[in-house]
Amino acid sequence: MSEMTPREIVQELDKYIIGQSEAKRAVAIALRNRWRRAQVPAPLHQEITPKNILMIGPTGVGKTEIARRLAQLANAPFIKVEATKFTEVGYVGKDVESIIRDLTETAVDMIRSERQTAMRQRAEEMAEERILDALIPGPRDSSVPRNDEGTRQKFRKMLREGKLDQQEIEIEVAAPKAGVEIMAPAGMEEMTNQLRDMFSNMSQGKTNTRKVPVAEAQRLLTDDEAAKLVNEEEVRALALERVQSGGIVFIDEIDKVAVRSGSQQGTDISREGVQRDLLPLVEGSNVSTRYGVVKTDHILFIASGAFHLSKPSDLIPELQGRLPIRVELDALSAADLVRILQEPENALVRQYSALLASDGVTLQFTDDGVQRIAEIAQQVNERVENIGARRLHTIMERLLEEVAFTAPDLGQPNVEVNAAYVDGRLQDLAQDEDLSRYIL
Repeated sequence: MSEMTPREIVQELDKYIIGQSEAKRAVAIALRNRWRRAQVPAPLHQEITPKNILMIGPTGVGKTEIARRLAQLANAPFIKVEATKFTEVGYVGKDVESIIRDLTETAVDMIRSERQTAMRQRAEEMAEERILDALIPGPRDSSVPRNDEGTRQKFRKMLREGKLDQQEIEIEVAAPKAGVEIMAPAGMEEMTNQLRDMFSNMSQGKTNTRKVPVAEAQRLLTDDEAAKLVNEEEVRALALERVQSGGIVFIDEIDKVAVRSGSQQGTDISREGVQRDLLPLVEGSNVSTRYGVVKTDHILFIASGAFHLSKPSDLIPELQGRLPIRVELDALSAADLVRILQEPENALVRQYSALLASDGVTLQFTDDGVQRIAEIAQQVNERVENIGARRLHTIMERLLEEVAFTAPDLGQPNVEVNAAYVDGRLQDLAQDEDLSRYIL
């Protein structure tokens, strides 16, 4: 569990998300409260429940990114779901508890990966021994020395120096588990999980013989040995604990299932039904998963929506009460778009520069060029549809399309992206609303 202070959490979020200080403060406090709760003695410890958050703001301003980065900071299981998924044709009445089951699967994969990483060194040593056995096989009689130790050490030295990487050997690795997709009626997800487990167990213990180069064998055998060293029962227990005490569920488009004021009740019955199905999860309930029962009392729920046509008060009162923290995210200005292009550690300008550097092209963005990109993105957002920072992706792709296509043939040129360069490729598109609607 993260022991970072709220200020430190906000500083980390600032590396990837521009602005939205109010939302960052809210999630930072929520994450810190988890650590605080862990310090509270029983029985009050169990009585303290997380204060769930409702983010209100247009698309593309950072709602999902804030929640995702928060989960990474906390090393917590995270899942994003669309509330509208449960109102689509064929999904009406779908068991919303599948959200928690998917979250548990994420936690199990996370814990298993952590355990395999911790066992990596030991697994590499065991894999090395298996490769040496394949390179210099000895008699099967255990009473006879398997091979000369001096020869084995010579091969070990060559193996570690990479001199044997291209030599092919025959190895046995665990057969992959059978992946079977089973569609079951709503409410029968537990039976589906049992059937999947049954098919998965059918291939347990089986091995495949493969002939591969030594370099590939090292990777395959290391993964195989690491998987054997992991205690699956321990993984399941830790995963359940991490989900229950640290899981984060991000419910997007919650406004799409709000019953709008003044609308006819008959047309919105499925929307209200989704809210009532979600309510037990948010309030706290027991969900049966293939790994055990998960209590959702202390899972943090972050809901978000644009609320253009509806408002938070259109949600059913019970759900409103379970989302006590409301934060409003600001629409992005041209100045914000300039900062998004330049300041984050994963800024688009840095991404495209790094990509084209692979072909020996030096891409340089001038300040006036970045400013012009942001202005065009803002203009298109205002005239067509405001999709926030996502508009920058379409603008950048269109802007650098020619360079990206010809980069391998250019040698090592320097490409300067200034205001004139941007206008030369985007000005006509940006001014023509019909073209902008389809291209930008």
